Amino acid sequence: MEAEKAACYAGRVIERAKIKGFAAFALLFAAALTACHKEEQAVAGVANSAVTAEHKAQAAATLRDRQRAALANIPLPTKSLYVDIHEPGAWQNPFLSVEANSLNLRITIADANPSTLGQGTMLRPEAARRQELQINPADLADAVVALPAGAWRYGRVIAVAEAPGANPKDRVKVRRNVEAAIQQLNDLGIVVEEWPGR
Repeated sequence: MEAEKAACYAGRVIERAKIKGFAAFALLFAAALTACHKEEQAVAGVANSAVTAEHKAQAAATLRDRQRAALANIPLPTKSLYVDIHEPGAWQNPFLSVEANSLNLRITIADANPSTLGQGTMLRPEAARRQELQINPADLADAVVALPAGAWRYGRVIAVAEAPGANPKDRVKVRRNVEAAIQQLNDLGIVVEEWPGR
């Protein structure tokens, strides 16, 4: 009887061990299957992100190419026309004054009257043709492309300077904005004449 109990007990222990081993294997298999599924989802997510980033890059390149094509109608700059100009008020091309959070774009529209009679007098003041636009740094390329051809008297060149009234605490941010603006303008094929801050 003792032998039968021992054999029965050993059989139960073996069955329990088999059941525990089978349960552990099933859990391990389920965990591996779940991990593989999550890995597939992660790979699919990364692939979708890469495709989206590629589409955005292509769209940005296409937009930049269209902007460059629009500016190609403006001739290259003639440095002899502006080499002796050292005052922002005398600059006839677009002038960009950079602040910490915005950009001021000053343009002077060409005189519609080709006659020299009365030019610069009260009848045809130059200040009436001068406009100043405050824009976000992200909108710089769109704003420059939208400028009329008559605003580019010296050719495709823009003067860039730090705003004279900028807070000294914002100097680093202003300088970063100046460098970002110069980069954007150069990407468009525009020559930048950087003026010292005042």
